[in-house]
Amino acid sequence: MAVGREDVEILKPRIDKREYRRIVLRNSLQVLLISDLDTDKCAASMNVGVGSFCDPDGLEGLAHFLEHMLFYASEKYPLEDSYSKYITEHGGSTNAFTASEMTNYYFDVNSDCFEEALDRFAQFFIKPLMSADATMREIKAVDSENQKNLLSDAWRMNQLQKHLSLESHPYHKFSTGNWDTLDVRPKAKGVDIRQELLKFYEDKYSANHMHLVVYSKESLDKIQCLVEDKFQEIRNSDRSRFQFPGQPCTSEHLQLQILVRAVPIKQGHKLRIVWPITPSILHYKEGPCRYLGHLIGHEGEGSVFYVLKKLGWATGLFAGEGEWTSEFSFFNVVIDLTDAGQDRMQDIVGLLFKYIQLLQQSGVCKWIFDELSAVCETGFHYQDKISPIDYVVNISSNMQIYPPKDWLVGSLLPLDFNPAIIQKILNELSPENVRIFWESKKFEGLTDKVEPWYGTAYSIEKVSSSTIQAWMSSAPNENLHLPAPNVFIPKDLSIKNAQEEVKFPVLLRKSSYSKLWYKPDTVFSTPKAYVKIDFNCPHAGNSPETEVLADLFAQLLVDYLNEYAYYARVAGLLYGISHTDSGFEVTLVGYNHKLKILLETIIDKIVKFEVKPDRFSVIKEMVIKDYQNFKFQQPYQQAMYYCSLILKDQTRSWVERLDVLPHLNVEDLTKFAPMMLSQAFLECYIAGNIEREEAETMVQHVEDVFFKGPNPICRPLFPSQFLTNRVVKLERGMNYCYSKEGLNPSDENSALVHYIQVHQDDFILNVKLQLFALVAKQPAFHELRSVEQLGYITVLMQRNDSGICGVQFIIQSTVKGPAHIDSRVEAFLKMFESKLYEMTNDEFKSNVNALIDMKLEKHKNLREESRFYWREITDGTLKFDRREAEVAALKKLTQQELIEFFNENVKVGATRKKTLSVQVHGNQHLAEYHSQKSEAVKPNTIQIDDIFSFRRSQPLYGSFRGGIGHVKL
Repeated sequence: MAVGREDVEILKPRIDKREYRRIVLRNSLQVLLISDLDTDKCAASMNVGVGSFCDPDGLEGLAHFLEHMLFYASEKYPLEDSYSKYITEHGGSTNAFTASEMTNYYFDVNSDCFEEALDRFAQFFIKPLMSADATMREIKAVDSENQKNLLSDAWRMNQLQKHLSLESHPYHKFSTGNWDTLDVRPKAKGVDIRQELLKFYEDKYSANHMHLVVYSKESLDKIQCLVEDKFQEIRNSDRSRFQFPGQPCTSEHLQLQILVRAVPIKQGHKLRIVWPITPSILHYKEGPCRYLGHLIGHEGEGSVFYVLKKLGWATGLFAGEGEWTSEFSFFNVVIDLTDAGQDRMQDIVGLLFKYIQLLQQSGVCKWIFDELSAVCETGFHYQDKISPIDYVVNISSNMQIYPPKDWLVGSLLPLDFNPAIIQKILNELSPENVRIFWESKKFEGLTDKVEPWYGTAYSIEKVSSSTIQAWMSSAPNENLHLPAPNVFIPKDLSIKNAQEEVKFPVLLRKSSYSKLWYKPDTVFSTPKAYVKIDFNCPHAGNSPETEVLADLFAQLLVDYLNEYAYYARVAGLLYGISHTDSGFEVTLVGYNHKLKILLETIIDKIVKFEVKPDRFSVIKEMVIKDYQNFKFQQPYQQAMYYCSLILKDQTRSWVERLDVLPHLNVEDLTKFAPMMLSQAFLECYIAGNIEREEAETMVQHVEDVFFKGPNPICRPLFPSQFLTNRVVKLERGMNYCYSKEGLNPSDENSALVHYIQVHQDDFILNVKLQLFALVAKQPAFHELRSVEQLGYITVLMQRNDSGICGVQFIIQSTVKGPAHIDSRVEAFLKMFESKLYEMTNDEFKSNVNALIDMKLEKHKNLREESRFYWREITDGTLKFDRREAEVAALKKLTQQELIEFFNENVKVGATRKKTLSVQVHGNQHLAEYHSQKSEAVKPNTIQIDDIFSFRRSQPLYGSFRGGIGHVKL
């Protein structure tokens, strides 16, 4: 391989102004340099061609464990966790992941300190330390990560598919590792895990297996000098590429033509139909799996999903390539079944094979390929800019797989029509080649096997080709056919001239029916728009019943629109209709050319809404299961939910909703929908490649349909009917505690949310809180996760509830109960206090500058910008210049003011401090939970027993949402 700069033409999007250069260092490390003069953040990603497939036998999870260990320290930077500390203190983030054939390390950081961050990062791959002490501690973190996954159906079913494959193939392995594989078993065999770790690193990590992407605002020449200086010391042992040939599932070893019944954790039924196929990476320009996934996964009329939905048997279907390498791959069809569908499994599989037979008979259609190719080409050339950290990860992963000219595009552009290749993959989707995984709680007690790593109960039986032929014959005789041409493919991609340079959203029009906020695109120059209409309907949130009916209404609307609007989604015009606290909202985002047509169709469907009994029962069943599955959420998610329920006025518990749901029927929704729509106020936001007259016309049309005409369905709201989001105002100097048993008795994890409420939105207080959170984030992670090993999920983050600001520690653990973790959070805050006093003036300024850089970071795309401004609108704060105003406040802030803020609001025992501790106890810590109940309550502590009684007794913060008159034109 030639060393130095290589002038390879790298295919890039038409609207991409960044510069790219490929270089190869003398140690054979391949690098892509990216220069972006507009970026606020710099980023890098190193992809190492070593993954869990390389784990030695009997040391499952070693590659993943090594990924964890490289973050700790290096010979050049020996202070433990100093890399992560440096990144966090300079406005950045860092992480890594281990896949089957690669491990990817990445970070981003504010641009002024990129060089040192890059130097620290490079040391991962030059001379990491991996001390014995850190090794033992980090095994606990790997085990905690695995504990988090044990009750996740996605992890469980993935491992079951691996388990039922060739034992001699690395696909069969357990990849994440746990305490057993990394400590107990090695010790029993006299194996020193640290020595194995060092050996694995020395043996496997070599520069010629690495691909690096570096993203900076400097020129390409400067970035090249930087990379050559930092990374050329990485050792190149010239190892040949690790290869794992062969299919993991073969007919000789009875892994094909099987039907597996498995018991999931959550309610619901799922069918996964899986075929081992030729990897489409070998034909990525021809895109065979993209073509087949497009057709088999289609949701328009005549598709498999359309028929299954019409029959009331399915609520979702996905089709496409799943896990793959260059040697093997799987094509998956995943179907979410209704209760009725669960009883018709054979018919459903029969229908799927009938559709595959239809594709065989129709032959490969050039017009469908051309249409798909056109959508992909537009999508590539007009893709939204994403954050540098995500971009570098995508590209460094591509570099291991594709030739340099396709590093950016990967397999996004199927341009070569080759019917023989598509036909070859289609032929592999045969009854002889199939694996059927069928999940349902109904199989409890009917299985005879257990998967060893996650404990999934399953049974297995053979299913012959003749059986599947019989299923095809007996399947309903429905009219399956190919999709129609897609009318939503945009033809007009021109950029409209914004009539004025508008920096912030403007209130374009206001009436008693609606408000329209408008923000033309003056930044991104893409042919896209963003539309949000929030329907404030006071009748939608009066009770648990109306709340559930509003949810059913929104979900049925999406259901009714699906076969029509699916074409828009395929063409890059996305939409959503979702239930809110005060009604529902409609969101459209994507190419502006056909957006108005889709919006008018959605509005028409709302106005003419009628309840179809067959669809009502399907959606109701789906919503019931969603509510029932709440108890299987991670304990930290349950703790966050309780925290919100305590703080947010007018919110109702999932238990109340689940109680009323079974009793609601078609008549209830038929009466409710016109009642909900009888009074409304529309808060609208339109942004992007849309002129102001066009935006006004859109909203005028919606107003006309709802409020005007001979028989309007809607009246404007009275001033007293405007709904506000209000938050409980905790009392100064008080600690509040809410303890609860975990909802899933099988879950060993406990969780704590330790929330400190500080203030209502105010620029000066905001920046003090944000600066505290920035300075404390990494020390908290290091102490509570890395040193004390309380749990894999350990986070310190800000919290904002409708403009009420605070900070929260979120920790999930199997090793300690929530009360103990709460005491460790307080101990950390006492320790942190001295660090705050010891901070030098230079360190303080560095942290302030880091936060300023984070605040001045530009939005990457229209959706990101729109979400920022929409948050200001929904909270009622309307501080569109928030970032500039907070930067001005930050520049005046002194270190003494930060210390005073900490002493008043955060310090343990501070007279103004307001703390809420929400504790969820897993099954390992129930004794602690029960003993807590009998303990005397500490001074200045309020034990919350009943959330709603507590909430009713507390004062509330005033709302920023002052109703219709809160903004003057």
